[in-house]
Amino acid sequence: MKTGRTLIFVCFLFIVCSSTLDALCVKVKEANLRTGPGTNYEIGWTVYRYMPFEKVGVSLSGNWYAVKDVDNTVLWVYRNLLTSKYRCVVVNTEGVNVRTGPGLHYEKRFDKPMEKYYSARVLKRKGSWIKIIDEDKDTGWIHKDYVWVR
Repeated sequence: MKTGRTLIFVCFLFIVCSSTLDALCVKVKEANLRTGPGTNYEIGWTVYRYMPFEKVGVSLSGNWYAVKDVDNTVLWVYRNLLTSKYRCVVVNTEGVNVRTGPGLHYEKRFDKPMEKYYSARVLKRKGSWIKIIDEDKDTGWIHKDYVWVR
């Protein structure tokens, strides 16, 4: 019977993965990503507000989402910690400058470049530039080539 339930779950996960891919963002200060759909599973890593994900599956209970991150790692997160009401970005490379406006001729917004995995909420887009706001309410512009947008 256990094998049958596992097979049904795998088939369900495959159907969900192949039919819909939803953009989600962490809406709480901190969220644990787990190796399976429940708190009894090991924590894979901890992420912070505005980290974007792509939903690739749903647990049988519907309470946990399998999500893919910027590195294509798939882990599980409790659904109430996420939102699809806005879009988010995460820096996908080291040393990315955030600017005061949408272009290289604008000043750098911060003293040092952003590190990989810096995440923020999307406010608007202008050409290849994205205006963002982070958890500390700092705003700026970042080029789309240096972020993973969901």
